[in-house]
Amino acid sequence: MAELLFLLLPLAALSGWWIGRRGHVKKQEPGIFELPRSYLKGLNYLLNEQQDKAIELFIQMLDVDNDTVETHLALGSLFRRRGEVDRSIRIHQTLIARPTLSKEQRALALFELGQDYMRAGLLDRAETLFTELIETEPHVEAALQQLLDIYQQEKDWDKAIKISHQLESRTGESRRAIVAHYFCEMAEQSVRQGEPAKALKFLKRALAEDRQCARASILEGNIEKNAGNDKAAIKAYLRVEEQDADFLPEVIQPLIECYRNQGRINEMVVFLRQSLAKHGGISLMLALSELIRQERGDAEAVEFITDSLKQRPSVRGMDRLIELNLQSVKEPARDKLQVLKDVTDQLIANKPVYECHHCGFTGKHLHWQCPGCKRWNTVKPIQGVEGE
Repeated sequence: MAELLFLLLPLAALSGWWIGRRGHVKKQEPGIFELPRSYLKGLNYLLNEQQDKAIELFIQMLDVDNDTVETHLALGSLFRRRGEVDRSIRIHQTLIARPTLSKEQRALALFELGQDYMRAGLLDRAETLFTELIETEPHVEAALQQLLDIYQQEKDWDKAIKISHQLESRTGESRRAIVAHYFCEMAEQSVRQGEPAKALKFLKRALAEDRQCARASILEGNIEKNAGNDKAAIKAYLRVEEQDADFLPEVIQPLIECYRNQGRINEMVVFLRQSLAKHGGISLMLALSELIRQERGDAEAVEFITDSLKQRPSVRGMDRLIELNLQSVKEPARDKLQVLKDVTDQLIANKPVYECHHCGFTGKHLHWQCPGCKRWNTVKPIQGVEGE
């Protein structure tokens, strides 16, 4: 109730202004002050908790003219923030229908209505309005941003690329890294449609936009690997280290498979040792420990993991160390180790793997566009004792 009263304060003030404006037309006796009957009726609705009727009546009382356009816009915006999009749409549509609006006022009302449609999920209507507004100052940049949001939601990557180029030309701010992700999205669509050759062309364009696009290299490696082109896949996967070493965990296992298929597993061991020395990371350490175990046995792997954990503690590393020791110990030590293994298993199962560096969103799956803040390439593997 208090929130609604606050909402209606501008209307009450305007009603007072309306009364004062007309006060000079008709002289009244001293001490006599009359409120419009509609205003009193609206207050009666409000006091009787008939809020919908009160709001509708107050809106009707607020005539649209040059003095009240801003109040209408503010009221519509407030309704939208409160989630009452239908009312906001009605206010802005009423504004736009007024022939007395200036060009600037109409453009602002159109922009507000476009945001209403976005909030209501009416993306086609919002697109029409924002497309009109990209020809009107000073709303060009804001309208382009809204259109970009629409095309991303609709996964219309061709249009998203076009709008990104327009934004880049207008603002001077490079959007090449984001455009590279749009091409990667198109590549993934092509893969799902059974067109890997077309996907590779999109990935080539992605890398032309941004040579540091690790996602493009990962996708290229996956496509080549699935096609049996292990040598080409290895070349693509190895680029990830220089592009963004944080994503090395995403390519370690497929790289091992490709090197093994090529009979070059020793090269993988060298790569893991060098990468581990430069970048660290539990995924690299565990992958290397497994190759050591396969070549030299469990004891060597246990020794390697133990030495690594002394330098960089890790829950995942401890879990693997316990697992290897469980195979060699006897009762009752085995039961005690099993308890520890159950604890580390639970810790790993309940912890997210990825985190957005911008908004803090966490999850178990890699999202190239953060589901929380909608930014691109901000979600990466979590570092530290419970992560990499």
